[in-house]
Amino acid sequence: MSPTTLVIGAGPAGLTAAYHLTALGFPVTVLESDPASVGGISRTVHFKGFHFDIGGHRFFSKSDRIEALWREILPNDFLERPRSSRILYNGRFFAYPLKPMQALFDLGVFESIRCVLSYTYARQRPIRNPRSFEEWVTNEFGSRLYQIFFKTYTEKVWGMSCSDISADWAAQRIKGVSLFSAVMSALKPAGVGKGGTIKSLISTFRYPRLGPGMLWDACAAAVRERGGALVMGRTVVDLRYREDSHDWEVGHVGADGERETLVADHVISSAPLREIAQSLSPAPSETLTTAAQQLGYRDFLTVALVLTDRQRFADNWIYVHDSSVKVGRIQNFKSWSPEMVPDPTLTCYGLEYFCFEGDGLWTSTDAELVERATAELVQLGLADRADVVDGCVVRQKKAYPVYDDAYAQRVQTIRDELAQRFPNLHLVGRNGMHKYNNQDHAMMTALLTAENIVAGHALHDPWRVNEDAEYHEEGGASGERLVPQRVR
Repeated sequence: MSPTTLVIGAGPAGLTAAYHLTALGFPVTVLESDPASVGGISRTVHFKGFHFDIGGHRFFSKSDRIEALWREILPNDFLERPRSSRILYNGRFFAYPLKPMQALFDLGVFESIRCVLSYTYARQRPIRNPRSFEEWVTNEFGSRLYQIFFKTYTEKVWGMSCSDISADWAAQRIKGVSLFSAVMSALKPAGVGKGGTIKSLISTFRYPRLGPGMLWDACAAAVRERGGALVMGRTVVDLRYREDSHDWEVGHVGADGERETLVADHVISSAPLREIAQSLSPAPSETLTTAAQQLGYRDFLTVALVLTDRQRFADNWIYVHDSSVKVGRIQNFKSWSPEMVPDPTLTCYGLEYFCFEGDGLWTSTDAELVERATAELVQLGLADRADVVDGCVVRQKKAYPVYDDAYAQRVQTIRDELAQRFPNLHLVGRNGMHKYNNQDHAMMTALLTAENIVAGHALHDPWRVNEDAEYHEEGGASGERLVPQRVR
């Protein structure tokens, strides 16, 4: 008899695991805390006939296996879309990656001169032993380019001052990135300076015509058709490992607070690692509990505004490098797919705000946030107030796992004890592993985990999967996604 598996979370990782296991006839139950939507952060929100994405999800992967899986799940509903994103600075758009001549002209003569002088000064009188992101970038590019193209957006995303982010992260993150090569080639004569070619970006990508939730709805339907159970509106509250039978008793509650239990041979969890680690029984060690409690998360909210389409910008999204507004990035959902907007005379913008749960942005009312987003859109010159027809707000908890100085040690502490005491508890996905993965790599961790369960032993190590490289069974993978570290 095939072992039973309980999956916590119906996001990309959880559903991928369930999809693979049910295809092979393995019994699976998926518990999802959201009462209506699957897909997790890759879901699509519906608002009065409009569809919008939480964060923007391009469907492009270096893994042929993931590409094939997307086509298998949703064979007829992918659109091929042009990739376009730009930087908005001082009322002007800069292509991303920057185009050298455009950067010169659009910055203007005087600003370009300031950048060159600032760069020259920094190269002649660098800060010795730079410790922070701010010091390292200033050394490399000059204070003016740092202020224009690095400081504002970085601080919005991470909620940290650039003077508090480690120089090590800056050196790794910026080295070889197109922004460096393009800006410097724009400001120096041809052939001057170090560096190679500008890192290329894909020019097109696939996207479900009604948003990424369309794919995950289809995946959930396939799981159910194959006999898997998908139970919505259920939050896991405790995981009890039964040492005599080596299986799990999982307690979960619905909106009414009524507790139910399920028994399974294996548990696959894509839920936040901090929460799962603290819900285990028998109780884990104090060392593990403390490590779990200290894991942090960056939260996120989207204000979707419906407005008359004046075609102010056609990009998929723009990065807002303006410290006078809180918005960090603006999506144009009509550019992701025209079918996301039911009325061709209208469009829908998603203004993205990075925050922490409980801070001033997070606790603002929906009406206050819609007003803020409207005012900032007008201030940036991207709409007239009279154009805004409607709006709604979506808050996303734990959008990004925080990588502070000790996060890796904490995660390793948790992993080591779980592997020793709870060998049939499997962690997958971004929050399940506290690993800043993209959608396709979250899916890969789930596929490999499912294959381990089918085989009855560990064929693969899902922790070797990362966002910049396809998983290779031999030789591992490289290119770990980089996130800020604090100054030490």
